[in-house]
Amino acid sequence: MNLSLSGHHLEITPALRSYVEDKLARVKRHFDHVIDAHVVLSVDKLRQKAEVTLHVRGKDIHCTCEEQDLYAAIDLVTDKLDRQVLKYKAKRSGKPHEAPKRADND
Repeated sequence: MNLSLSGHHLEITPALRSYVEDKLARVKRHFDHVIDAHVVLSVDKLRQKAEVTLHVRGKDIHCTCEEQDLYAAIDLVTDKLDRQVLKYKAKRSGKPHEAPKRADND
């Protein structure tokens, strides 16, 4: 998985980078067909915002979360992302529909 991490009005420290990588590893553990992830962390006065866009085969999954603490925002956005990835995985690997059975009238 390719990870693109950028900051808006924020410098990305090695601690932030490793924290985001650890959190996204959980998503990768549930669904290994993730092509790349684009993470934008931004700060605007008292609002800390984390945005993640995951590119999987056939779909882009996007999540956004705002909190007063940046680490809490990262936690919440990865929780949302994890739920969306599991939902997408369940839809994609659903069983195909069976042909309807006819009732024989003899």
